[in-house]
Amino acid sequence: MLRFLRLALALFWRTADPAERQGLPQGEPQLKTVQGVVTSFCGDYGVIDESIYFSCDAVTGNAPLKVGQRVNVVVEEDETLHELRAIQVDIVPYDAGPSEAETKILIGCIESISEDTVYISEDIYFSLDIVSEDFVPYKGDWLDIEYSSEPGVSNIEVISAKHTRWDHVEEVCITSVRGRNGVIHNTIFFTLDSVKLPHGYQPRVFDTVDVVMVESTHFCYTWRAVSITPAQKFSPGSQDDGGRGRPKRKCYSPTI
Repeated sequence: MLRFLRLALALFWRTADPAERQGLPQGEPQLKTVQGVVTSFCGDYGVIDESIYFSCDAVTGNAPLKVGQRVNVVVEEDETLHELRAIQVDIVPYDAGPSEAETKILIGCIESISEDTVYISEDIYFSLDIVSEDFVPYKGDWLDIEYSSEPGVSNIEVISAKHTRWDHVEEVCITSVRGRNGVIHNTIFFTLDSVKLPHGYQPRVFDTVDVVMVESTHFCYTWRAVSITPAQKFSPGSQDDGGRGRPKRKCYSPTI
């Protein structure tokens, strides 16, 4: 998400003259033309090959641009942010001829999961079997997706997928529980539909717990708990023992 904030800052630096895209300046050593694949796209901004930033006004033609689209790019280095910026993006036609498939990485957010299929978008989907076994994916999770591509979105073949980021925190407080969903430390979303719990344990408000979490978007939360463990050893069947065997209730706020 940070790369799009950095991209927005780059737009202030840009000395854009519309004529710049009509005829490229000659003799500019900082300009180069490369071919790549759109790996991220959000609103009016995007990233090519996880390193070249562009805005929609740099894209030529009227065809819609999508993640996975192969493009030819005229690139200029942003001397202020020390990043590459596209000043012209040309979509490579689907019938541009055969090219050797390349393995690349794109970052995508799970739009939905239907039976055994994970959907990143209408055009990008893959079997649940290829996701890393470390965590079970859920709607809203961000994934690093390794794929091989040929010209055209329809030719993307996903090879593997794993969560973009994961982390763990200790002794944090469950701050709310509503139905099957809840929040930890006011920042970490969890759902009983997709979380690992010790046998017999039911999360309750004010429980102090240890959490393993992955980057995921749910409402205003950017993390999802995939494992919740009481910070104190929990004994099954002790939930109604007047507090004995319940997790500690320190509920202070460590830095996440």
